[in-house]
Parts: sequence; C-alpha cells; structure tokens
Amino acid sequence: MEQKENKNRFSIWKRLLSFKYAFNGIKKLLITQHNSRIHLFVAILVVIAGFLLNISKTEWLFVLFAIGFVFAAELFNSALESIVDLVSPEYQKKAEDAKDFAAGAVLTAAIASAVAGLIIFVPKLIGLLID
Repeated sequence: MEQKENKNRFSIWKRLLSFKYAFNGIKKLLITQHNSRIHLFVAILVVIAGFLLNISKTEWLFVLFAIGFVFAAELFNSALESIVDLVSPEYQKKAEDAKDFAAGAVLTAAIASAVAGLIIFVPKLIGLLID
C-alpha cells in the first residue's frame, strides 16, 4: 500500500522529467515528419516578417496561436499514426480512415493559419508598396 501512495505522490522532479518527454516528442516530430519541417520553416519566416513589419501585440497573439495550432495538430497526427501502425500493421480501411482524418485536421489547421497570416500580413505588405 505504501508503494502505491509514493507512486502517486506529487513530485516536482517527475513534473520536470515530463518536459523531457514532451521535448523528445517535438524533436522526433521534426526529425521524422517532413511536413513538420516545412511548417517550421514557414513559422520562422512568419516570425521574421512579424518583426520586420512591426505587427501589433494582438497580431502576435494570433500568429503565435496559429503556429502552435499547426504544430499541435502535427503532433496529434503523428501520435495517432504511430498508434494506428502499432495496432494495425496490416492494411485496414478503418486504419486508413483514421490516418486520413488526422491528416485532414493538420491541413485544416494549416489553411486556417495561412488565412490568418494573409489577413495580418497582406495589408502591411500593400502598405509598404504604396508608401
């Protein structure tokens, strides 16, 4: 009984260690998933553009949320793909559907983020061209 209580006891060390696992997931995503590298490249360009075009605090919030939204979707997609591959190594229509739905979620997040970026950056770029 005592061992179970110790296992469930709050530990700052265990909480800090959980960050290690989370960062491992992000690292694995960037190493193994080609699309995530494209998202990272675009995110870096968007952040540079944000500084160069001096976007507002509110615009930064939308930009950072959009970047996080896409990467969270990529992480969930990769997790789901890994689970599906584990439990269904041979082809099954339902497994394919699950992977397609998850990929569709990433695409939806990327499109929504791109539209938000266009709303923020196009007027600023047009303003530069007019001045």
